[in-house]
Amino acid sequence: MPHGACILFVARSLLRGLPAGEQLRALEVGAWDPNGGFRSLTELHGGFSEYVGVDIREGPGIDRVCDAENLADEFGEGSFDLVLAAELLEHVRDWREVISNIKKVCKPNGMMIFTTRSRGYRYHAAPYDFWRFETEDVEAIFADCELLALERDPEEPGVFASVRKPLDFQERDLSGISLFCMVTNLREVSLDLDGTRKAKLFAKIAVAKLRQLGALVFSPSRQNLPAALRLQANELANLFSLFKGRRPTRF
Repeated sequence: MPHGACILFVARSLLRGLPAGEQLRALEVGAWDPNGGFRSLTELHGGFSEYVGVDIREGPGIDRVCDAENLADEFGEGSFDLVLAAELLEHVRDWREVISNIKKVCKPNGMMIFTTRSRGYRYHAAPYDFWRFETEDVEAIFADCELLALERDPEEPGVFASVRKPLDFQERDLSGISLFCMVTNLREVSLDLDGTRKAKLFAKIAVAKLRQLGALVFSPSRQNLPAALRLQANELANLFSLFKGRRPTRF
C-alpha cells in the first residue's frame, strides 16, 4: 500500500506534468486498494474525463481485470494521457513486458508515473516480490523517454519517477538490463524458472520462509502473530503456484 512520500510524489507529478483544463484519460495499473488508490488525487488536477483502474483481481478501485502484460491488447496503443504504476513493478515477474505495455498504451506526449522499491526494502509478496530498482536502473529503462523527475524515497528504500513519452518515441530494447532479484539475491537479466535451477530456487525460498516463520513464532512480541502467520502462509501458497506455473491463489 502506498505511503505518504509516495502519495505526495504522485500528487506533485500530476500538478506539474499535465496540462490543466483538458479532458484526459488516465490508467492506474495495479489499482487494487481498499482505500481507493490514487483515483482521488486526480481531483487535484481536475482535468480527467476517464480514470480506469486495472489489476489481476476484482476488488476496490478496479474497473477492469487485466494482466499488466496485456495492456496494449486490452486498451490499444496510445490510449491514455496518464499511466500510473505505483508499488507495482517489483511484484511482476516479466517487468520488461509490463513496462513495454505501459509505454505502448501511453499517448505520445503523455506522462507515466512510477513508484517502486529499491534494495534494502523488506520482502513483501503481494502476491510475489521479485525485483529491486535503483535510480540508475530507472534511467536506463526510460532512456527512450523524457525524464521529468527521479527521486529516492525519503522514507524507505525505493525510487520515484515521472517520465514523458516523446512524440517521436522509439522503444528501447531492455533485454540487456539487469535488476537485483529478491529470489536469487543477485542482479539478474531474467528470472529463469526452468530445470534444476527451479528446484534450487524453490528450496532456497522455502528455507528463507521457514526462518521467517521461526522468527515470528519465537518473537517476544506476538500481538499480531495470527495475521503475520496468515501472511506467511499466503506467500508460501503463491510461491508454490509460481513454481507450478499457475496464477496466484491468495493475496
